[in-house]
Amino acid sequence: MIKFGTGGWRAVIGDEFTKENIQILSRALADKMKAEGVEQEGIVLGYDRRFLSKEAMQWAACVFAREGIEAFLINKSAPTPLVMFYVMKHELHYGMMITASHNPAIYNGIKVFTQGGRDADEIQTASIESCIGEVTDIPVEAMEYEEGKKAGLIREIYPLNEYLDNIIEAVDMNAIKKRGLRVALDPMYGVSETSLKTILLTARCEVETIHERHDTLFGGKLPAPTAETLIPLQNYVLDRHCDLGVATDGDADRIGVVDDEGRFLHPNDILVLLYYYLLKYRGWRGPAVRNICTTHLLDAVAEDFGEKCYEVPVGFKYISAKMQAMDAIIGGESSGGLTVRGHIRGKDGIYASALLVEMLAVTGKRLSEIMDDIQAKYGHRALEERSYRFSKERKEEIREELLTKKSLPQLPYQVRDISYLDGCKVYFENGGWVSIRFSGTEPLLRIFCEMPKEEEAARVCEIFEEFLHLL
Repeated sequence: MIKFGTGGWRAVIGDEFTKENIQILSRALADKMKAEGVEQEGIVLGYDRRFLSKEAMQWAACVFAREGIEAFLINKSAPTPLVMFYVMKHELHYGMMITASHNPAIYNGIKVFTQGGRDADEIQTASIESCIGEVTDIPVEAMEYEEGKKAGLIREIYPLNEYLDNIIEAVDMNAIKKRGLRVALDPMYGVSETSLKTILLTARCEVETIHERHDTLFGGKLPAPTAETLIPLQNYVLDRHCDLGVATDGDADRIGVVDDEGRFLHPNDILVLLYYYLLKYRGWRGPAVRNICTTHLLDAVAEDFGEKCYEVPVGFKYISAKMQAMDAIIGGESSGGLTVRGHIRGKDGIYASALLVEMLAVTGKRLSEIMDDIQAKYGHRALEERSYRFSKERKEEIREELLTKKSLPQLPYQVRDISYLDGCKVYFENGGWVSIRFSGTEPLLRIFCEMPKEEEAARVCEIFEEFLHLL
């Protein structure tokens, strides 16, 4: 029942996300660590603000303690990037974060990180799943929490400062101090407020926050920074005349942005903005990496600077691996996750936010101006995103038609290429594309289409809706 998707293991609380399953997964990872001879290093564990997250972290720690593996527990709700940073800096082989990221409130889950602070790749997760299958003594034996603390096998830590200091050293704080920016924050009832306020206040920004309280229901909305969920932030930015509005998802590894005119910037725009900034203003050189559902505008920016943009499947593990292989400057995805060379090898909404603020300070321009400059230079791309729920039977029917038979509808644009790297992606001669794939984190079929015009992107989505009988 414990299967890893593109963003770790996620399940409905009380259904598959149970104490028994959490401890089975923990035992499997403990067995894997022993088999690899790295159990003496210990493991770091963190948790977000979701229901049962702290308890789940403690249940996991009790299993590691029972197996003689020291568990370092971040004893306050923390951003996922902090756990990844700790794994990297302290040269651990493994870390765990209790979170379901941007999923609905009824979900929780576990992300596993590996050496270097990276998301566990498909080889690692397949190995963990194999170890899970070998756990037969259920319920799993676990040490009592207080007993583990007394034995020194459970250690409570709070390494936030070293993570924040790393970000502060990486951005131009002096430039930000000179600009005197007003920034609105929306942590979406998640875990980013302390980190972002500390960084921005240190840089003498004026910071105002909404949705900062602890709410396991996330205000009744998805804790995902989208155009729909960030309407309150848009209004706040306009009402308070802010230079920038920044939001992060539930565990702070994804980012959403509202510009000075109250416009929601799609994550694709953020990725392009930062790549352009690093190339033009910081003078960095190197390629970019994006997944198959992310804008090809990034390719245009790369080409303009004599660089290349690499395409990988959905899942940040693929992005971080390709970044390392190609020494890329930046890697990201259309869902709001990105990272930059020299930082952790995973998504970090807090670092991305700090870098955006630096961009405003260094360029001396408003965010809306920079975005307009980029679109004037590289053109406008319209992205249409649609999601569909389905029964188990319908999923197999869609998979058979699209991925086994490789059938396609009649399309009104000339096709240049077709890829089955991850789902099905059709590339058009006019530079547009459409991607159809099953989500790795939710029971959804997703269609992404980028075309020169909005009506063209909508029409292509409608054609696939009809072809696959999605309505």
